Amino acid sequence: MKFTTLGQTDVKISNVCLGSMTWGTQNNQGDANQQIEYALSQGINFIDTAELYAVPPSPETYGKTEEMIGHWLKNNPNRRSEIVLASKIAGNGLPWIRGGADITGESIIQSVDASLQRLHTDYIDLYQLHWPNRTSPHFSKHWPGMLKFSEINAKQHSAQMLEILQALDSCIKAGKIRYCGLSDDTCWGINEYLKLSEKHDLPRMVSIQNEFSLLHIKDWPYLIENCVHENISYLPWSPLGGGVLSGKYLNGARPAGSRWSKAQRNGLFRDNETVDLAVTAYLDIAQKHNLSSAQLALAWCAQVDGVSSTIIGATSVEQLKEDINAFEISLTDTVLTEIDSVIRQYPIPF
Repeated sequence: MKFTTLGQTDVKISNVCLGSMTWGTQNNQGDANQQIEYALSQGINFIDTAELYAVPPSPETYGKTEEMIGHWLKNNPNRRSEIVLASKIAGNGLPWIRGGADITGESIIQSVDASLQRLHTDYIDLYQLHWPNRTSPHFSKHWPGMLKFSEINAKQHSAQMLEILQALDSCIKAGKIRYCGLSDDTCWGINEYLKLSEKHDLPRMVSIQNEFSLLHIKDWPYLIENCVHENISYLPWSPLGGGVLSGKYLNGARPAGSRWSKAQRNGLFRDNETVDLAVTAYLDIAQKHNLSSAQLALAWCAQVDGVSSTIIGATSVEQLKEDINAFEISLTDTVLTEIDSVIRQYPIPF
């Protein structure tokens, strides 16, 4: 297992992060325990969760994933130090979470306390904002014309961001969280937080997790360059494009119990003819070089300059083993050239 430093901290994180969002819907407590134990045995020390989880989100599953991790921690209190534990506060828009309201300083305090209780721990290593208060170009909102940035009140959002940083600062000083980070944000979001931190002597954002995969490279190069030069750890989520890069959803297939067999909050926006064409091309490359398409996609993600730790999720230990093994694969120049030709043909197919 390879390790890197989490932003401008002294915390070492594995270059593989165990995602947990299926725990509480597709996976039960026993599954979660197995996955945690196996991940730790393979040298993974980084686990990511959120108050929102399990996914697809619902009032019934809200907080379930944190509770399952908390169950494991309660039964293994002496192993807390083995884990760099990351969680997130949900953003606006979900009526069952703080009435769907924006993230505020007050909601930061409330959410941290609630997460600590569910997680059965005294501290969270990395506390992240799941998405910003302003609508950002994520979840298939990245196409020209979908958002009007000129209509955003930047001063108002900056004031909100300052309030958020002040609340995060109070949580850090209280020992409830160690560091803070972003998710589903942009270059402007990163840099505005950094500017406010420096100006007001407040905690610095140390990481950002955004969707990034062979099917979704919009963060390359601009946001990733920003992260590298500002020493912000870039943490890709959904490196398999919601599972589609495994090939299991080709030709309209919906395996029983799979994520795409369940209703999705944002719909199956990754499901289209161009995606199928791209996945088929990647599958051909993988088969040619005796790899699974999932391994090809994960190995590619890991070798991208600027990627710190890739967040993976699995619904079985067998799948988790295959995914973890992908990070031991070094793709040859030949394979990378073949992948590049497909990227150029289908750069962002959804």
